[in-house]
Amino acid sequence: MAAFAHSAPCWVDVQLSDLEAGKRFYGGLFGWTFRAGDGMPFADALSGGRLVAALAAKKDGRMPTAWGVYFATDDIRATVAAIREHGGQIITDPVRAGQAGIVAQAADPGGAVFGLWQPEEREGFEKQNEPGSFCWTEVHTRQPEKVDPFYEKVFGFRGTDLDEAGNDVSGDAEALVDFRMWSPEGAEPGPDTAVGGRSVITDAFPAELPSYFLTYFTVADCDAAAELAVQLGGRVSAPPFDIPYGRMAALVDDQGALFAVLQPSELLP
Repeated sequence: MAAFAHSAPCWVDVQLSDLEAGKRFYGGLFGWTFRAGDGMPFADALSGGRLVAALAAKKDGRMPTAWGVYFATDDIRATVAAIREHGGQIITDPVRAGQAGIVAQAADPGGAVFGLWQPEEREGFEKQNEPGSFCWTEVHTRQPEKVDPFYEKVFGFRGTDLDEAGNDVSGDAEALVDFRMWSPEGAEPGPDTAVGGRSVITDAFPAELPSYFLTYFTVADCDAAAELAVQLGGRVSAPPFDIPYGRMAALVDDQGALFAVLQPSELLP
């Protein structure tokens, strides 16, 4: 299993009310198979025999039905301290997940929840950027003025602001728009090195919509995936549309968890 650089997205999971129904939905949509968690209320998801995600049964019905993303850290306690120092909140203090690693949950200053993962026996994804696996994450927020410096200081991200065509924006602050790509510390900022992004929730959305991370999975055919999701009991939140990097759609599973699928440009006909 390849090691993940500090601050890279390294894992995703979804909290569900009905674990078995979740297996049927995602198994049907992505072709995933599942491995039980040694009697625990979760299941590892595999694509072609490689780890790609986990499905977990909610411990409390009041918990949101949602996908969550985890960022790699080589010192989880130092990262927790940085989160507190720069205006974030710690939801769950670091706790050992068996021999796999150490996990914590936090929220950024805008309220978007994410996880931290300090690996031991489990690094994270064994497959990504291929059909049936994770390819991207972005935080959707109403407070970019607080969120942007938070991720820069906590994770060392360096941002690239994009225009509507997905091109770099000039240094003119007046020209900046509401999407930013994050590149890890030490990398030249830009689309080629980006590991995640930040989008802004506008007034067009209901005021009660909280900040959140959107998880993307690669698919070979975006339109077919959207149709299949509906057949499996889910729904389409944003119908398939073209973006500079391929074709994407926002989907909701049969229990209410939002996620996105992306057919990369190289897989388009």
